[in-house]
Amino acid sequence: MSQFHTIRVNNRQTGEHLTVSVPDDQYILHSIEAQGYNLPFSCRNGACTTCAVRIRSGELYQPEAVGLSPELKQKGYALLCVSYARSDLEVETQDEDEVYELQFGRFFARGRVRFGLPLDED
Repeated sequence: MSQFHTIRVNNRQTGEHLTVSVPDDQYILHSIEAQGYNLPFSCRNGACTTCAVRIRSGELYQPEAVGLSPELKQKGYALLCVSYARSDLEVETQDEDEVYELQFGRFFARGRVRFGLPLDED
């Protein structure tokens, strides 16, 4: 039987604040949408950063969030499309470009990439 958790979302893009109850056996984004609310998303597969949030309090489980580095996960970032609530949560939506820059900016801001994605500058 599912256990329900209260999720408080501060949507930075719209200024809205919502509070919903979600089961621990459904993706948070899917559950929020089923209750009639819209949050940013794109791929729904944990590969992009459109649905990224910063966890302010609480715990979630996101085993399929391949779009976030382990470092960003440790800093409290999560992808709601592939996250399960493990406690009551307070989260804040993030700007996709900000999260992308945090994750990949160190590679592209310094010119040619030597490891990872090759960029030919020749």
